Amino acid sequence: MTQKQNRQSAWMEKWPAPAKLNLMLRIIGQREDGYHLLQTVFQFVDLCDWITFHPVNDGRVSLYRTISGVPEAEDLTIKAANLLKTETGCSHGVCIEVEKNLPMGGGLGGGSSDAATTLVVLNELWDLRLTTEKLMKFGLALGADVPIFVCGYSSWAEGVGEKLERIDIPEQWVVIIKPDCHVNTREIFLAKDLTRNSKSIKISDFIAGQHQNDCLDVVRERYQSVKDALVDLSGFSEARLTGTGACVFAQFDSKSAAVDAYKSLKNKWQVYLAKGVNESPLFSKLKFGKYIS
Repeated sequence: MTQKQNRQSAWMEKWPAPAKLNLMLRIIGQREDGYHLLQTVFQFVDLCDWITFHPVNDGRVSLYRTISGVPEAEDLTIKAANLLKTETGCSHGVCIEVEKNLPMGGGLGGGSSDAATTLVVLNELWDLRLTTEKLMKFGLALGADVPIFVCGYSSWAEGVGEKLERIDIPEQWVVIIKPDCHVNTREIFLAKDLTRNSKSIKISDFIAGQHQNDCLDVVRERYQSVKDALVDLSGFSEARLTGTGACVFAQFDSKSAAVDAYKSLKNKWQVYLAKGVNESPLFSKLKFGKYIS
């Protein structure tokens, strides 16, 4: 099958926009513009939103259906597609259909992942031939978490989260709880009692077991449901916060142990059973289907 035929068939595909976990998050300083300097570790999990791109002939960018509470103009997939058009002069249009499975406001990166999938897949569908580095730069303009989803591999991250170094992490089973609250990330980063001067560490320190999240204490004290979720999940394995939350997670060495925890928690919480993966499901699909060279 030729590259052109691959591209045509790709319009009929559903493309994954996976979730991510922050396995560690340290705040080691703050820039003059207020952005915090971080050290964090990203790993993907095989929970995904799914996106279908429908070609249109009039050059417009639109949503097949809007997401409740998010105006179309504010949707990150729309912003991503329009950014590609603006930066490249592309005249093509697209109608974007999003099957939303990842919880919003949970710290799993759903909106950022949707934007990244839009950048990566439209780059192929529209034959723009932009490099990964260029797409990551565009992604950073949309949000600090977008570059990791464009990069597509588990990474050690610094800066505001955009300086990425690929690392391999054990691909464990994960149970994730989404408490019934929305954590305001801005509120957490503005909190006076937030630690902003953690000592920087090395990748080897993380591998040796240093995986604190500097946002944990602030979030736990402000959101009772997060605190309760951490307590319940810790009965099965070490419970941790991803990003600023609200989601909390625990890793398991075996599927059976994860399934037992999932079954015990599902009647009380919105809970997910997943597998950590180092390669983004998006890039696994792109390579498997030979949509990219």
